[in-house]
Amino acid sequence: MKAVVQRVLEASVTVNGERVSQVGPGLLVLLGVGKGDSEADVAWMAEKLATLRIFEDAAGKMNLSLEDTSRQLIVVSQFTLYGDARRGRRPSFTDAMEPAGAKALYERVCDTLRARGLTVGTGIFAADMKVALVNDGPVTLLLESPGAAAPPTAGR
Repeated sequence: MKAVVQRVLEASVTVNGERVSQVGPGLLVLLGVGKGDSEADVAWMAEKLATLRIFEDAAGKMNLSLEDTSRQLIVVSQFTLYGDARRGRRPSFTDAMEPAGAKALYERVCDTLRARGLTVGTGIFAADMKVALVNDGPVTLLLESPGAAAPPTAGR
């Protein structure tokens, strides 16, 4: 799994003109699911997102996590994180998991975060979404679960 994690003052997701998720201070996570990702990647990603210390403490140091604060997050499915544009002009998405499996693992990440007591907003899987955010810092991190480090598909 791959994730772009952005610390935000606020974020929202709109589909067909209707706001489907909104959070105040917290995280916006764009989450991609790749071929070969498994429940182990779900557990790793949920643990990392819940405990990543990227919020400031009273001394102004990034020492606090979502679980240490009353922050919330929105997790948006983003298969294009597996886009490979090394060759040609059109990205290849062959390393992204097929939609049914990707949706199941994406939902498992969200459910695992909720089970930890976090407030989790989502987009709508495979919908044309409009994502708005006010990046805080800005703080933006790229995460890759151990399963995402597999070598690229042969022949590229």
